[in-house]
Amino acid sequence: MTEYYIQEKHLSSATRTIVKDANGKALYLLVGQWGRKGNVLSLYAMDGKMVAHIKQASVIFGRKFEIYQNFTKVGTLHKIFNWPGDFYYIKQLHWAVYGDIYNHHYSINHFNQRVMTMDKGSFLTGDYYVLDVKKQADAPVAICVAAIMDYWLYNRSKEKQKKTGLEVTFCA
Repeated sequence: MTEYYIQEKHLSSATRTIVKDANGKALYLLVGQWGRKGNVLSLYAMDGKMVAHIKQASVIFGRKFEIYQNFTKVGTLHKIFNWPGDFYYIKQLHWAVYGDIYNHHYSINHFNQRVMTMDKGSFLTGDYYVLDVKKQADAPVAICVAAIMDYWLYNRSKEKQKKTGLEVTFCA
């Protein structure tokens, strides 16, 4: 198993996000933006080669994201249901994502085989998401799935705030 570390709340933002190993060595760079159909988030190895990317395929009837590895579409992630907890599925890969999405504690399984677990960790350098990926070859796609989960989580929170009138705007 290989662990990957991503600074908390940087995973799905529209800024550059660095994915590191347990020794702090930068392994991947995640760049791009979300929000509109056709937007793309790309994952690059530190040698500059794009290893995976996510394309936002739908925003109207439930958000769907197409996942590509080495420019080949490997699947489409969409939410199946959210009772009693969220459950997401990538049909082409036979990957199921479930657990406590709200607290970044979930798993990705291929049938009964674990692909990845997501958790949070606190270190001297800050708070991080810790991705524990069983096979290194699955890491680029698993990191992309984690970015989608993070995006859904934080955008769902923004939508709830708007509906309940809790949105705060600061003016200079």
